[in-house]
Amino acid sequence: MKFLIVDAFTRTLFGGNPAGVVILPEGADFPSDETMVKTAAELRYSETAFIQPISPAEYRVRYFTPAAEVDLCGHATIGSFCALAHLGMISPGETVMNHTLAGDLQIQVGDGFVMMDMATPRQISVMDDPAAIEELYGVMGAEYDAARIGMVPRLISTGLPDIMMPLADREALNAMKPDMEALTELSRRYEVVGVHAFTLDAEEGVTAHARNFAPLYDIDEEAATGTSTGAMTYYLHQNGVIGDEADCRFIQGEAMDRPSLILSQLRMDGEDCRIRVGGSAVVLAEGEIRI
Repeated sequence: MKFLIVDAFTRTLFGGNPAGVVILPEGADFPSDETMVKTAAELRYSETAFIQPISPAEYRVRYFTPAAEVDLCGHATIGSFCALAHLGMISPGETVMNHTLAGDLQIQVGDGFVMMDMATPRQISVMDDPAAIEELYGVMGAEYDAARIGMVPRLISTGLPDIMMPLADREALNAMKPDMEALTELSRRYEVVGVHAFTLDAEEGVTAHARNFAPLYDIDEEAATGTSTGAMTYYLHQNGVIGDEADCRFIQGEAMDRPSLILSQLRMDGEDCRIRVGGSAVVLAEGEIRI
């Protein structure tokens, strides 16, 4: 099987978020779930994507953390389709289909750049109980400044459920030191992947700065999270921060010295909301993996 290491949401090697990409031979079925989990754990990236080519315009992709399979992964999707383009399996300018556990999603492939459809956004719940907010911010090692923030956390999904957690400024964002054991239990209780913390305190041309934590899936912190960025885009629309046609730019990964630029688009058509997330990627290494 072909194997690549791809840095996603960056144009620079050793930036962004690295992902493992395994491409199955034509006609081959996926390895066992146990083998794919063990492979992801051996590679030690937050996610490894396993790609089953169906046709030149159609692929089935499964995503594994070192602990379990997840329905969708944004940065591993960006990495996967940039890898397929790097290998000449897809040409820039093509639109292809990605079959995932989160649904069938269109992928627009450019030259070292990918925009991907997210699953239909949905708000799971609004965290407006003061005790729940206090618990969340306490677990995350932060404070909830209601007057300065003006928004409450919400559980949002565009493929994977996360808690969207607003903060007052970049100083508060950078100072966060979550209790990972407590966050694991909180994530399990709320049935979310993790917490996506962000602040609108950003320079011109940037919508927000963000950090993402998912220790329930053995990911203490992640440098770029496409699914959470899609959810954050929907959250900002729900709170009136962005309009019905919005193009956003998010910075993530600074606290890990792996700065990432993640782009998103939101388009409303009546009651229907379409969100895309995208970015660039670079291939660090490629070869064969024997599993």
